[in-house]
Amino acid sequence: MMTAVLMILAVSCGKPGEDTAGKIGGESIAVFTKNQTNPFFQTVRLGAENAAKQMNATVIQYIPTVQDSITEQLSEIEDAIIKRPGAIVFIPVNSKALVPGIEKLNAANIPVVNITDRVLGGSVISFMGCDEVNMALNTGRFLLQKLNGRGNVIILEGVGGSENSANRVSGYRKALAEFPNVKLLASQPANFQRVQALGVTENLLQSYPQIDGILAANDSMALGAIEALDAARRKALVVGLNGTKEAIDAIKAGKLLATGDCDGFSHGCLGTMAAVRHLRNLPVPKEFIFSVMVIDNTNYAGLDVPYDQRMCPSWESVVRDK
Repeated sequence: MMTAVLMILAVSCGKPGEDTAGKIGGESIAVFTKNQTNPFFQTVRLGAENAAKQMNATVIQYIPTVQDSITEQLSEIEDAIIKRPGAIVFIPVNSKALVPGIEKLNAANIPVVNITDRVLGGSVISFMGCDEVNMALNTGRFLLQKLNGRGNVIILEGVGGSENSANRVSGYRKALAEFPNVKLLASQPANFQRVQALGVTENLLQSYPQIDGILAANDSMALGAIEALDAARRKALVVGLNGTKEAIDAIKAGKLLATGDCDGFSHGCLGTMAAVRHLRNLPVPKEFIFSVMVIDNTNYAGLDVPYDQRMCPSWESVVRDK
């Protein structure tokens, strides 16, 4: 078996349930996120810990030490199978490549709640995420309307193989199709990373003397693009996606036009609640799609609260019986 190189943060919220063989079992929830650097996944982890504390369960975080490593996440799954948590909340590094990992968890009879990025195979209790296409469509449409339907724009894409990157770019392209007088100059990956987006935007600013709008597939890339614009003393309207606290702060500061709300804290909350509810034989929907909105300087009030001051909503207030 491949030796796992893991960054595992154990957060005990109630009895850990570990037995003498080193298995954690009970109402212990293993939460798998993609990387250590993206603020979105940090908020997912905080939401998971908050929900576990409310429900007197235990969370163990699995976070690849190598950026978005398929090999490492597969290795983390092997480790989880040995430790046998009660259930798993899972965001795949790659929606297709992690299918064998889900199938191994299925074979080990460890239930899985899939959140954020839909895994494209295996069996899961529930998928809980955003309508990525419509979120990007509405956010892109918002920017293009602010440009009065004219100008030059670029798209900053996420990681290749990421289902939500593909869906978000698709949504942006659908918005562009509604505005024939807007020209798409380039669509390039920056891997959902702020520093990479800074570099990609710097290069595109050198290549194109007029860029009026930037459609970033997440907030981190949007903020990297803003840094590049500031350094070049250029102006453009910029939007991101995820509704992170740092994006809302940038909206308040007049730097970012808008962000599509796909809040990672809620994903962590509801995904963990779903996993615990399943262990308690309580109903969980096979699929739950979060409501989303475009956040700008007119409606961010109440959304700029620091994550360490937030509480997960009650299950019943969000997931109504369907």
